[in-house]
Amino acid sequence: MPPDLHPAAVVLADLVRDVRDDQLTAVTPCGGIPVGELLDHVDMFATAFAAAAAKSGSPSPPPTPDASRLGPDWRERIPDRVTALADAWSSPSAWSGDTSAGGLPMAAEEAGAIALNEVLVHGWDLAVALGRRYPGDDPELAQSVRTAHAWASAIAQASPDGTPGLFGPPVRVASDAPVFDRLIAATGRVPR
Repeated sequence: MPPDLHPAAVVLADLVRDVRDDQLTAVTPCGGIPVGELLDHVDMFATAFAAAAAKSGSPSPPPTPDASRLGPDWRERIPDRVTALADAWSSPSAWSGDTSAGGLPMAAEEAGAIALNEVLVHGWDLAVALGRRYPGDDPELAQSVRTAHAWASAIAQASPDGTPGLFGPPVRVASDAPVFDRLIAATGRVPR
């Protein structure tokens, strides 16, 4: 059974709604980009990966994140798109066959894993930048965290020096660290 993106989407959507204007320039653990750029990235990936679930992905890569594209309605629009992303991946058919996202063809199962990873990890990035705790140990997130960790760990093992545009080099954590911390570490971030 595919993982349910809804619990992680709810967390991310709530965090987006809580961002104050004066926090848009705060630095995130996502390569040091500001919150405003991360929000634009979340907006773009939510749209792209919802389309990937419907097998109608864009043939072109996304533009570089830019906070100037947020517009005045971002606190409503981005959470709505994150929810739509979770809805799109709730159908088992979304996880089968082939699709594309960001101009890259891929197996639908991989696209779903990437979408899930994006929701979880960028939710954590945003929480850290806002000085909030991310609920990575929430039982409702457990299946999603395990799925994302398995995917991110496989990527990290295949590319121990990091994957440009995706992850930095994995960070070492104890083998018995919580699964969410191991997920964050596999993406090249230092769990806090």
